[in-house]
Amino acid sequence: MKFLLFNLLFLIYLNASTLTLAMSSSPSRLNPILSNDTASSEISDWLFNGLFKYDKNGNITTEIASSYYFETPTKLIIKLKDNVLWHDKVKVTSQDVIFTYEQIINPKVFNSIKSNFTEVESVKAIDNLTVEINYKKPYFKALEIWMFGLLPYHILKDEKDLMTSSFNKNPIGTGSYKLKEFKTASDIELIANEDFFEGRPKIDRILYKFLPDLNTSFLYLKQNKLDIGALTPIQVSKQIDDNFKDNFDILSKASFSFSYLGFNLENPKFKDKKVRQALSLAINRQELVDILFFGYGEVCNGPFMPNSFAYNDEVKETKQNLEKAKKLLKEAGYDEKNPLVFEVITNTGNNIRINAAQILQYQLAKVGVTMKIRVMEWQAFLNTIVHPRNFETILLGWSLALMPDAYPLWHSKSAKLGGFNLVNYKNPKIDELIEKGSGTINKDDLSIIYKEIFKIISDDLPYLFLYIPDGITAINKKIKNIDPAFIGIMHNQKDWEIEE
Repeated sequence: MKFLLFNLLFLIYLNASTLTLAMSSSPSRLNPILSNDTASSEISDWLFNGLFKYDKNGNITTEIASSYYFETPTKLIIKLKDNVLWHDKVKVTSQDVIFTYEQIINPKVFNSIKSNFTEVESVKAIDNLTVEINYKKPYFKALEIWMFGLLPYHILKDEKDLMTSSFNKNPIGTGSYKLKEFKTASDIELIANEDFFEGRPKIDRILYKFLPDLNTSFLYLKQNKLDIGALTPIQVSKQIDDNFKDNFDILSKASFSFSYLGFNLENPKFKDKKVRQALSLAINRQELVDILFFGYGEVCNGPFMPNSFAYNDEVKETKQNLEKAKKLLKEAGYDEKNPLVFEVITNTGNNIRINAAQILQYQLAKVGVTMKIRVMEWQAFLNTIVHPRNFETILLGWSLALMPDAYPLWHSKSAKLGGFNLVNYKNPKIDELIEKGSGTINKDDLSIIYKEIFKIISDDLPYLFLYIPDGITAINKKIKNIDPAFIGIMHNQKDWEIEE
């Protein structure tokens, strides 16, 4: 009897539909408030849910929350769905929300989202399924900060140290999939959650192949051993054939990131805006996109992403104008006898960025500017150059959230050691607008404020905004019901099916 049962279970396992993906690094902690690296975040997203999420168009909608309303501009009432179960079948309650919040603000728990909660005054339960959140003032991210995954109070309430808890390797969440097993530097298997509150996913298993070498991932894709995978511009342009295109759809969309050349505005060379304007006019951004990405990218015009509420489409691309660049440099005191010479520093492990530096060097030479290039190992670059502000210029990139927050990058109070205003940008008008935006909960009003921030920063040129690369994804054609959207393809994954 046991033998027959084993065979039956084995047959079911073999017939289970499987989505095969790849990860290039091993997760560190499968805990939604501690998942700082890419691999941890990606796996955690399958296992946990927040009170809110973004819909396919990038608008806020409910997830574990069933409804919400602002009783006052600073008091938010959230009702929870009554059918959300943890993977061990215990019901989610208000206590889980409060417990998770307490862990986030716990000084012994180190996480990257703590600063989002500085405006929270209190979080308390009205009843088992109702939470009251009080803010110190109206807060423009009042809903967004509750998108992180919740933690189970009933499992972790007696945990003495969340940072080292075994839970981080054996998580219990609410998500559409459960973790089968986690071993460092190994494949990871997830299995469908039969009790998922939005309905059981149609695909039974998700298998993450541990492939640290990106060339190996590409080989696996070409051999049909992965169902979805990222492609580089050169791969999609030069290294795939018609057979690959018969098996995969290629989806390209702008990534939520941009690259830039940042000036140290404390350096005398770059305090004169004319110098920054001259360098901006000397470069050809479209040429950068064409050479680096074979056209799979777009020119970046400012600090917020195109198609977002904060983007100001009245700010146009700066076109290369060599004569005007030379004129501005001369007005600033630079000419053939006294050329502008400066150094840009960037990091190893990013060939695109190094190639970008070389193209910029070539373009700037046309107006008599000498740009020297230094490339450093990533950690050394951060510790000795970026954090102590020990540079003339740096070539870096930023990843951006759907709800941009200008404070960390652009407020003058962030221009300090440990802050992310790396270029020491200080503009009292920008400070005023950022602070006004922080207390603006009407998105239309916030849009007006952020579009003005966009325009001023683009005009001030603390950065040379360069390019926004595309994310290029290959998707096996046997996967049905994929619905590409502004936020990507994963928003409706539970509805995907695999056609054998």
